[in-house]
Amino acid sequence: MKKTALIAALAATFVTGELYAATEWNVSTWGKRRAFTENIEKLAELVAQKTNGEFKMNISYGGLSKPKENLDGISIGAFEMAQFCGFYHKQKNPTITVTELPFSRDVSLARMTEIYNEVFKHPIVVKDLARWNATLLMPTPMPQYNIVSKGDPLKQLADFNGLRVRGPGGIMGVLAKIGAVKTGVPFTEVRQSMDSGVIDAASFAPHAHLSTNSYKVGTWATTNLNLGTANCPVIVNTDALNALPAAHKAALLGSVDEAMAYYVKNYDENTTGKYEKAIKEAGLVHVTFTAEQTAELNELAESVRQEWIKENSKEFDSKALYDFTAALFTR
Repeated sequence: MKKTALIAALAATFVTGELYAATEWNVSTWGKRRAFTENIEKLAELVAQKTNGEFKMNISYGGLSKPKENLDGISIGAFEMAQFCGFYHKQKNPTITVTELPFSRDVSLARMTEIYNEVFKHPIVVKDLARWNATLLMPTPMPQYNIVSKGDPLKQLADFNGLRVRGPGGIMGVLAKIGAVKTGVPFTEVRQSMDSGVIDAASFAPHAHLSTNSYKVGTWATTNLNLGTANCPVIVNTDALNALPAAHKAALLGSVDEAMAYYVKNYDENTTGKYEKAIKEAGLVHVTFTAEQTAELNELAESVRQEWIKENSKEFDSKALYDFTAALFTR
C-alpha cells in the first residue's frame, strides 16, 4: 500500500510540471565580471536561492560565443541566456537601437531601466526580437557615454575632425558629422588598440573605461557629452523560457526587478565614483563642453534622430516607435 502511494506521489510530481527537476541554463556574456554584468550575476544568485539550487545558471565570460554572435547563439538554442549590445549588429535588431539615439538628456539609471522596460514591451520590438527566437528579459542600463582619448586635449568641436573613435551608433552619428571616424575594435582590445594607434579614443560608460583601462592611455576625458549610451539587453531563448517548470519560470521572472535594483544601486554607489577618481589620479584633462558647443551637438543630434526614422521606415513603423521612445525620455 505504501509502495503504491509512493509511486502515485512521484507520478503526480511529474504531471504537475516536474517541480523538483533540476534546471541548468548556460549564460553567454564577455570580458570579465564587472558592474555591467551584475544584473546577470544577481539574477543567478536570486534564482538559485528561490529554487533551493534547483535552477542553476552557468555564466560564461566568452567561453560560449563571441559578443557579436550572442544573438545568433540564442536563436539556435546554443545557450539559454545572453547579453549583447544593439549597436554590435544594428541590422539584426534595428528596433532596440532607438534607445541608442542621442536624446541629449542625462537621466538616472533607475529611469533608464524604466524606459528600456517600456520599449522592450512595445509590439514592434517584441516582433523584431521574435525573429531570433529571443525574449527580452531585462536591460543593462548605463550612464551617458563619455570619451577618453590620447593626444592634445579637445578645445573646439572642430578638433574631432579625423579622430578615430570606438563608440555606438547614436554618438558616432553625431560626431561623424564633425569629422570623427567611427573605428570598430573588439571591447577586449580597446586598450591595445589605443596603445598601438589603431584608435585615438573610446566612448564608454564609466565601468567600461575602468575595465579596458582606457584612462591609463588617455590624456583627456569629456565630462558632459550627453549624446546617448548603448542598449545591451539580457535576452533568453523563447523556447527555453516557455519550457521552464512553472516554479522555475516564476523564480526567474520574479527576480528581475530585484536584480535590476541591485544593479542600479551598485553602479550608482560604486562604479561612477571609482571612474571619476581613476581619471583624476591618472591626471587626465577634463574637457567640458560649453553651452554653445552643446547646442551645436544637439542640433546635429536631431538630424541623426530623423535619419534613423527614415532609414528604418521600410522595415517597421519607425516613426511610431521613435515617438513612443522620445516621449519616455521627456517624462
